[in-house]
Amino acid sequence: MKNKTAHCSFCGRKKDEALMLISGLEGHICEMCADQAHKIVEQELGMKGEGKEDFLKATDDFKVKLSKPSEIKEYLDQYVIGQDSAKKVMSVAVYNHYKRILNAGKTADVELEKSNILMVGETGTGKTLLARSLAKFLNVPFCIADATVLTEAGYVGEDVESILARLLQVANYNPAAAERGIIYLDEVDKISRKGDNPSITRDVSGEGVQQGLLKILEGTVAHIAPEGGRKHPDQKYVKIDTSNILFICGGAFDGIEKIISRRIQSRAVGFKNGERTEVAKEDVLKHISPADLKKFGLIPEIIGRLPIITSLEPLDKTALKRILTEPKNALIRQYEKLFELEGVNLKVEDGVIDFIVEQAHENQLGARGLRGICESILLDYMYESPLKKGQKNLTITEADAKAKWEANKKVHKAA
Repeated sequence: MKNKTAHCSFCGRKKDEALMLISGLEGHICEMCADQAHKIVEQELGMKGEGKEDFLKATDDFKVKLSKPSEIKEYLDQYVIGQDSAKKVMSVAVYNHYKRILNAGKTADVELEKSNILMVGETGTGKTLLARSLAKFLNVPFCIADATVLTEAGYVGEDVESILARLLQVANYNPAAAERGIIYLDEVDKISRKGDNPSITRDVSGEGVQQGLLKILEGTVAHIAPEGGRKHPDQKYVKIDTSNILFICGGAFDGIEKIISRRIQSRAVGFKNGERTEVAKEDVLKHISPADLKKFGLIPEIIGRLPIITSLEPLDKTALKRILTEPKNALIRQYEKLFELEGVNLKVEDGVIDFIVEQAHENQLGARGLRGICESILLDYMYESPLKKGQKNLTITEADAKAKWEANKKVHKAA
């Protein structure tokens, strides 16, 4: 009689309505309620940080791969050409950051604070590539956010917390994994205030955003809408502790060279003038200091939360040529692979590479300018390649490259 009246103590389903009914001391649970309970337990453990290590072992695909700074730099050397100083600074910073996380229980007597990073360098010098390569090597969740779309809370645009929502999505909605991730905040120089003095009116996309970033940079428990978007009362939130999230900020800071030059009593062009120190233009950024960032328009509070400042050197012709040919994902190798998929063996002569480098250096677009020039030269070949099924070899000469480049320039001028 007891078995006939048995039912799930949670949903009320009778025994003959369920595939399985698990009995306890004073109640029963069906298979559907048991599955739902399991999902709730996993979610709660991840949100609250309770049993975090067991939760990570069970559900987390992101297991931190920590290596020595020298090994991290060796890996970066395979993808990023030059920038030895920046790579060394970044390698030490991320090593210390994840060493701090993985040995949290062993440093109870001394509280280790996290050190966020600020990278300053011209466009196309490798800031984003450095951050992405680091995250790939460490096997941690990584997302790129653009500071230019952020606005102060309550205004049209994205809230500062939307950055964390993006990281949570990359971490497969696993809060514990997201809390070990890296966020690269690009174009941070675009949120600088207009002057060195505090604004007396609302600066919703400049100083207001900097104020909003303070807490998440330092470490706070933020309530994030899992699907992103604006917050509203009925929305479910996920708690994310930002104390262990490494923030890497980057920006071109166009014009800061003049501020640095004035401070160190030198001209950016490098000519001597009386007692002034001679500093080459490409070396000016090496002398950047927090005082220069403050004059540029970053508020002192945010500068204090970015204690590690490193600069990237402008790319000369030698570096641009190496970028084209040496890294594992070098542009020339990428195009060779694209043609290989069509059954064509592509060969680019050295004169073509020199011509591409010359044009990129003249345009001062850094490594990003290389791809645009390559696309312009190879466009017709990539268009025709699928049509020529019998073609096995394709050689691009310097004369071909110049002809294609000039033809494209005429098209752009006509347009």
